[in-house]
Amino acid sequence: MENQYIQLVPADLSLVEKVVDYYKRNRDFLEAFEPVRNEEFFSLKYQREVLKKEKLEYEEKTAFRFYIIPAEQPTKIIGIIGLNNVVWGAFCSAFLGYKLDKDFLNKGYMSMAVEMLTKYAFEELDLHRIEANVMLKNKASLRVLEKNNFMNEGISKYYLNINGVWEDHIHMVKINYAMH
Repeated sequence: MENQYIQLVPADLSLVEKVVDYYKRNRDFLEAFEPVRNEEFFSLKYQREVLKKEKLEYEEKTAFRFYIIPAEQPTKIIGIIGLNNVVWGAFCSAFLGYKLDKDFLNKGYMSMAVEMLTKYAFEELDLHRIEANVMLKNKASLRVLEKNNFMNEGISKYYLNINGVWEDHIHMVKINYAMH
């Protein structure tokens, strides 16, 4: 998937060095938004295993992970976006997750990536519902979802353990009304 500004590339082992570079560049920045990471997480070996797992999940249609690459820097990963925990059958739903390089914030990249992935989810995968959960203090992420017409369904108390703390999250949802 791509537009004139970004490309969403599926997980592939050829990306491992770029993925490690992304995480190392953004280590301090992402700390406030992610679980505690040990040193092994930032290694080629660890990320190679992650990419293998993501590729398998893609093939099994249980998760769809993409790496965001800007058109002006085609050798650099600036973010990650994915549909996780895909449930088929009567539910047809997935959880949306994403993260962006600290040097590429507030430029519209993530809003575009969410729009592209939502379109893929609804039009190609035929998912009915996409859920996203955002920490209350993460106003930028909340704005990305609002721009993409996700609706607030309330607060999930102590939803995820982020950097060692159980954080409340705003539960945002987008429904594929074309399926109705």
